[in-house]
Amino acid sequence: MRFMLPRDPAPGPARSPAETCRAAGQNSRVSEVSSEATLRLRRRYPPPRVPRQAKVALIAIGVAITLGWLVWAALVHATPAVSATVSAYEVADNSISVTVTVDRPDPSKPVTCRVIAQAADFQTVGERLVPVEATPAKVVNVQVKVTTLRRSTSASVKGCTLD
Repeated sequence: MRFMLPRDPAPGPARSPAETCRAAGQNSRVSEVSSEATLRLRRRYPPPRVPRQAKVALIAIGVAITLGWLVWAALVHATPAVSATVSAYEVADNSISVTVTVDRPDPSKPVTCRVIAQAADFQTVGERLVPVEATPAKVVNVQVKVTTLRRSTSASVKGCTLD
């Protein structure tokens, strides 16, 4: 079964309901209805309290402030006060000898570094706080021996703080 839509008897431009009513002779009635409908719609949907340009400007200011903070935080935290790395280590059954290289911008300040020893399963098996005294050199190598609970496979520095 086929359903067919009725065709418009007079092909031409599409007419709005108001034009159709005017063509039928109901001109005054349509203007009354459309003005009432317009007023009713204006009461139901008032104009926004904050203009669109103000919203766009506020969002742009918020994005600029957020990006500024992000750049500032990245620059401040990208250069730590002290950095340290493990340059060498030697493993024994119950200990590990570690050489820690400490780099600090101001060598006149003492530093404390936390060195950990890890087993094959990445568990911490030994830990030691290593004090680094103030020296005239910016880069210092410090030898430290960490006693372990069982055989370790590696060592690392978990952070350094200024004293």
